[in-house]
Amino acid sequence: MLSVVFFVVWCRRTIEYVKIISVVNLDRIDSGNVPRPGEISLAHCGVLFLDEIAEFHRRVLDVLRQPMESGVISISRAARQAEFPARFQLIAAMNPCPCGYLGHASGRCRCTPDAVLRYHNRLSGPLLDRIDLQIEVAAMPPAALGRRAGAGESTQAIAARVAAAYALQLVRQGKANQQLSNTEIEQHCRLEPHGEQLLHGAMTRLHWSARTYHRVLRVSRSIADLAGSPAITQPHVAEAIQYRRVLREI
Repeated sequence: MLSVVFFVVWCRRTIEYVKIISVVNLDRIDSGNVPRPGEISLAHCGVLFLDEIAEFHRRVLDVLRQPMESGVISISRAARQAEFPARFQLIAAMNPCPCGYLGHASGRCRCTPDAVLRYHNRLSGPLLDRIDLQIEVAAMPPAALGRRAGAGESTQAIAARVAAAYALQLVRQGKANQQLSNTEIEQHCRLEPHGEQLLHGAMTRLHWSARTYHRVLRVSRSIADLAGSPAITQPHVAEAIQYRRVLREI
């Protein structure tokens, strides 16, 4: 099958643990009459992984919107109100359609366009606006299963490049790119003319919001940092744009 993987890039030097949440126990974000930390707060300074995200109740998913912006979650009850830390890295996965075979070479998918659209619409637009990277992962052919990975870039080399990019961000602006305010984005994420033209064209064609615009700029800045480029060039912008198009175009 194919799958679509979403994740929000909130860069940190350490990840403490990974919380893998099922459809049932994510409902614990609604913590009863006495407010107490739920799964979102338990993933603070770690990774919150939602498998089959389209199977979660939409009201549950929309609760994620506030902490993804502010890093805290507020719970109000009739007699009590509480606020818990909730700065996590969100990673989620879903199938491209209800049967999971949309786009597969076997042609096994029999889902109608309306069924696919209803499935995708389980994720609200405001939630998708807050997800930086949206990547399609193709099914592996049977011959590739069990085969040893070829010679590629090692984990150590990738980690060193990420650490170097993070150090560069601290020197330039004193914080990670994800933490830049809109005003700081204008200062540290300036585009060259060709890149700016490309981004404005994508916003007009894809009907992106202002929130998406600023998130694409942050991602473009991170891509440039990983490449060791002091300027955000057109290829960096193009790569960031491609990371936000997969779901609506499957």
